Amino acid sequence: MIRYLLPLALIAAPAVAQELSPAETAKIDAAVAESLQATGVPSASVAVVRGGRLVFAKAYGQQAPGWTSARADAPYQIASVSKQFTAAALLLLQRDGKLSMDDKVSKYFPDISGADRITIRQLLSHTSGLQDYWPQDYSFAAMEKPTTPQAIVDRWGKKPLDFDPGTQWQYSNTGYVVAGMIAEKVGGAPLFDQLQRRVFKPLGITAYDQDRAVGGKFPAGYHRFALGPVRFATPAAYGWLFAAGELAMSPSDLAKWNIARIDRTLLTPAEWAEQENVVKLTNGGDTRYGLGVFVLDADPASGRRRSIEHSGEAVGFLTQNIVLPDEKVAITVAVNADFGDAQGTIARKIADTILPPRPEPEAAKTAQARALFTAMRAGTLDAKLMTENWNYFFTPQVAGDYRQSLSSLGEPSSFESVGPARLRGGFVNRNYRITYPNGQKLVAVTYAEPGDAGRYEQFLIYPAQ
Repeated sequence: MIRYLLPLALIAAPAVAQELSPAETAKIDAAVAESLQATGVPSASVAVVRGGRLVFAKAYGQQAPGWTSARADAPYQIASVSKQFTAAALLLLQRDGKLSMDDKVSKYFPDISGADRITIRQLLSHTSGLQDYWPQDYSFAAMEKPTTPQAIVDRWGKKPLDFDPGTQWQYSNTGYVVAGMIAEKVGGAPLFDQLQRRVFKPLGITAYDQDRAVGGKFPAGYHRFALGPVRFATPAAYGWLFAAGELAMSPSDLAKWNIARIDRTLLTPAEWAEQENVVKLTNGGDTRYGLGVFVLDADPASGRRRSIEHSGEAVGFLTQNIVLPDEKVAITVAVNADFGDAQGTIARKIADTILPPRPEPEAAKTAQARALFTAMRAGTLDAKLMTENWNYFFTPQVAGDYRQSLSSLGEPSSFESVGPARLRGGFVNRNYRITYPNGQKLVAVTYAEPGDAGRYEQFLIYPAQ
């Protein structure tokens, strides 16, 4: 259950405004209401940081039976978003000189599989090769009974490694259990107590051990099986969430941590950078993961901005947490349901609302391609815009098929570029998704000569799912 979800890879330009306008607030309210209505998720809680400070915190829906109103300070189980806090505890211990990220696990727990080859950094970056003890998106039978970190390690941490350390990336909650055990052994105190003293109290965060964040004072989690009714979710027994996802807090409390990341406080700038440094595989491959966080680099070609993010899933809860450090923006959405993607959908709609439209580096080319598509539908394509090869291919029969089949669909509702432009065979490949009001979709696969006035070598149209 403590799994990761695919990163959102938010694309946006820097934010200028600070406080949310009434129109922006209304759009967020509408986005949450629409998502809850569409999915059946009982409640959502949202926190937005802009300009490096909290500008919006609000909860919606039914957080628990008998609650008459939703509370923005209610702590949701954040599950794997906790991993960055476990990594922070180890970075602080490294600052103290008590360990190094490049220490071998054998220095602390020699009986773990591959301990003499696995480093702490590999535990925290999911490159250790230790088999994940909880890849399922549901509780299995053993989780009805309490467990301990040592019991988890004895069952999963002593199996043969799934791969040689550093050679692959594979999400592993087991690696984080081992990392938490190291933190407790070296720090001389429970992991939660270390975080409480060195992270939560200094930042003013109210956090809970997730295993104890159950009962009438806390939001209740819910399941949904296929399209059946929404049902109460029974949490896993005590101990299954240690270090890999042990925390509960409100989105506005998590926002305080996000602000510390943006401002480079609490941890030193070097420590923040170490957490956000993408760990490379032994073959040089990019994992897109640092120490407890996904790291998506800026991509000027697409307009994507650098983001630090993670999601979390516990029994009955999902959370999405995204930080755009360069824009001083952070978005946190927590829901009390472990089905659907309401948290991701809401986060994307908030990003669309509070951030200016992303730059479209190929807007002119997209407009040009749409104009050619329109001409093909009308049977008025200018041969001078196409290469000799295309004009050879585009016989009267081909042109007739294009015109008759495409004109019958009417005017598309959208014509969007898909993916980056790529060079191939001396041409620039660009692909487009064409959508119609009735939901029908087409894809255009094009090749054009380089440059603004480059002629088109190919403009093939296919049906799309």
